[in-house]
Amino acid sequence: MSGRLYVIGTGPGNPAQMTPEALAAVADATEFFGYGPYLDRLSLRPDQIRQASDNREELDRAKTALERAVAGVNVCVVSGGDPGVFAMAAAVCEAIDNGPSEWRDVDLVVAPGITAMLAVAARIGAPLGHDFCAISLSDNLKPWDVIENRLRLVAEAGLVIALYNPISKARPWQLGKAFEILRDVLPAEVPVIFGRAAGRPDERMAVARLAEAEASSADMATCVIIGSAETRVIARETKPDLVYTPRFIKDAAR
Repeated sequence: MSGRLYVIGTGPGNPAQMTPEALAAVADATEFFGYGPYLDRLSLRPDQIRQASDNREELDRAKTALERAVAGVNVCVVSGGDPGVFAMAAAVCEAIDNGPSEWRDVDLVVAPGITAMLAVAARIGAPLGHDFCAISLSDNLKPWDVIENRLRLVAEAGLVIALYNPISKARPWQLGKAFEILRDVLPAEVPVIFGRAAGRPDERMAVARLAEAEASSADMATCVIIGSAETRVIARETKPDLVYTPRFIKDAAR
């Protein structure tokens, strides 16, 4: 009899933003697989085993977890944020799709979590109040020309855009290029939100106009949200400004 394979997200990093369903999965599992900093967010018992690996080893991690589940162990694969958003749930499903037949019989439970764009949006107001999309700027798993094309199309469609994996030491130029592409389509005053480490002690939120947005304002802990032409900034004297996208689009074609 096989064990159960949980795939969970820890949320953005604030313990209060981890869901009860994910906490229940942690309590039930015996072995844990994930990127070290994500595993560090869990308070494990002495009888629970952690298997940390590099953040670029997702598929190997998924295969090992499936092997342990087939062996009868209750295992937990740990992501940050939501496990289904640019995270481990897809890697586990990919491994099942291309793996041995017994992996398809594993009891798989994916517990949803709070992804970075939702945490950042909540901190700043409601920039995702109307239609939006999420795009990863990492070209490790897809060609850069695909990313460029998607950026242009969603900007032309009027969607708010949440950018994941905006910049890193190995990919220092992609966010700047993305801003160039979006400036060709969107008004200069469109707000750009740089939301770093939402909910954690080192949280940092900043808002800039697209015309002045600088890639240096982001790092890999940052989720960048680019508004649409409809997105508004509410200036406040004693509190941080609010950013929101209205629920109604005026003069829309019908």
